[in-house]
Amino acid sequence: MHFIGNDKFLEKIRGKKATFLLATSVTQTCEIEGITQAGIPGIIHLTPTLDAEFVDSGKLFSLEKMAETPKGVPTPAIITRAVKQMTDFKFETLNLGLRIKPKVEKLHDVGICESKSIINGAEIDAKSIIQKGIDFAKRYTHPNELLIFGESTPSGTTTAYAVGKILGYKSDGYFSSSFLNTPSSLKEQVVKKALENANGDIYNRLGCVADNMLLFTAGFVSGYSKKGDIVLGGGTQMAAVLLIVDALDLEIDPQNVSLMTTKWVLEDKNSDIKALLKQLKFQVDGYYSDFSFEDADIPVLKLYDDGEAKEGVGAGAALCYAKMLDFSNGEILTKIQKVLTS
Repeated sequence: MHFIGNDKFLEKIRGKKATFLLATSVTQTCEIEGITQAGIPGIIHLTPTLDAEFVDSGKLFSLEKMAETPKGVPTPAIITRAVKQMTDFKFETLNLGLRIKPKVEKLHDVGICESKSIINGAEIDAKSIIQKGIDFAKRYTHPNELLIFGESTPSGTTTAYAVGKILGYKSDGYFSSSFLNTPSSLKEQVVKKALENANGDIYNRLGCVADNMLLFTAGFVSGYSKKGDIVLGGGTQMAAVLLIVDALDLEIDPQNVSLMTTKWVLEDKNSDIKALLKQLKFQVDGYYSDFSFEDADIPVLKLYDDGEAKEGVGAGAALCYAKMLDFSNGEILTKIQKVLTS
């Protein structure tokens, strides 16, 4: 199950009850035509809002239609929702800059607005957003022993790639995409333009090319790791969070941190999450779920196995958590299909 490190963190958290905190954010980078397929064209900014609503209650309030790719692949929120029903984890939403707030049971609003497109400069006060993450971590409490931290940020892999580059890490070909065939040339053009516009100290440059989720989460994981166990649920975006922590020498207890993702990210030939994590000065244990849709009765779900969708909404961490509680892949599949058809 582990892909980097060992099973030490996994053994420590096995059997623990979890709270799932979903960070939702909009970067106007998602409005660059062709940069992402994580949602409905023209209203991709609604994706994190809809994801939060669906995981929370299984219902949509801000739009009648679920977020899906142009080929009809449904959002990974269906996976996280299914695991929520199976394991009864506590679910909370974190607003890190949304255009439309979701109608959910528990929403934390930390006073952050959506960020601008990195192609002209995101104009984020990076130091302030990181500090907001640290401060929120210090005061945040939940009733369980384990925290799973997921995200929904369309075009976040593009901003994550730009962050890796601006921080000087080897990044080319290492960051994933919502597409089966990554729009590499477009991403390269956008990131190149973003880097050209970035200047000043490291915080100013990060503020030009990052998004709020990456920066806030870097602060949050730094603050929270000193008081409890946290799973970063996601792929290369969460790896970029750790790159920020590493580059800025933010305090962290890596023994209390892990990253959990899907096999679709790990097997993606257009990215390399291992290579990203191996560049850290500290080590966190990384795990993946071997769940697949090979036996799905709903044909569109099989496109996940083809790479049409890979991660998001903490799906990989949710699948790993279900497996830790001894649910089989068959049971998980049955529940996901029931969630989708109901």
